[in-house]
Amino acid sequence: MPRMARRMNEAKGPASSGLLGLRGLFAALALIAALGPAFGPFASSATLDPAQICVDAAAESAQNTGVPFDVLLAVTLTETGRSIGGSLRPWPWAMNINGESLWLNSAEDSLATAEAALAEGRSNFDLGCFQINYRWHGENFTSLRAMIDPATNSAYAADFLSKLYDQTGSWPDAAAEYHSRSPEHADRYRERFAAIYAGLINGGAVADAPPRTNTFPLLQAGTPASQGSLVPLAPAGRPLIGGS
Repeated sequence: MPRMARRMNEAKGPASSGLLGLRGLFAALALIAALGPAFGPFASSATLDPAQICVDAAAESAQNTGVPFDVLLAVTLTETGRSIGGSLRPWPWAMNINGESLWLNSAEDSLATAEAALAEGRSNFDLGCFQINYRWHGENFTSLRAMIDPATNSAYAADFLSKLYDQTGSWPDAAAEYHSRSPEHADRYRERFAAIYAGLINGGAVADAPPRTNTFPLLQAGTPASQGSLVPLAPAGRPLIGGS
């Protein structure tokens, strides 16, 4: 388990993958324009389009790390996408606590729910645009509020995805391993990621993707060849989420 947040990689540039091109970039930019501006993660929820918060965070992380924007957008949609007006949109205040999905209304609601879970002795929860697990990664953030913050949440995820791309040479494979190194679960995630990515590059707005079957693979024991979303790359024989 790393004791510090990973350093940001030097930008590689969006052209580092053959999967991605100007068509995807233009479509993703069109999605930004359609969603409108955001004013910060802890501002009044009445002034925000929640989907735009994750879009802005993904755009900033893409600029800072070189991970292609449409890859980050597809990952946050795979992690937190919900149907709004017939299209899939990311949700920054999504949480998963021991396999129970929650769709909260604001950053403050998300923070209060996470604090309540910790007060009850429950540290096994995922949160934010990229659903980072507190039990395994909370120590890499300066505070719970920082971990919930979409920009920080996104930066951590982008850095991890960049490292996985360096290992796999493929953004779909990097996205699959972001979720799990168990082939069964990775293949399912890769399929959903690919469907969502295809929706991005074919028109800018993402139509409802195939429903995700949540079998909670991270509740199963980990092995050196079976790791979960955003867990350390070192081998582990402990449960990735849950257990003692």
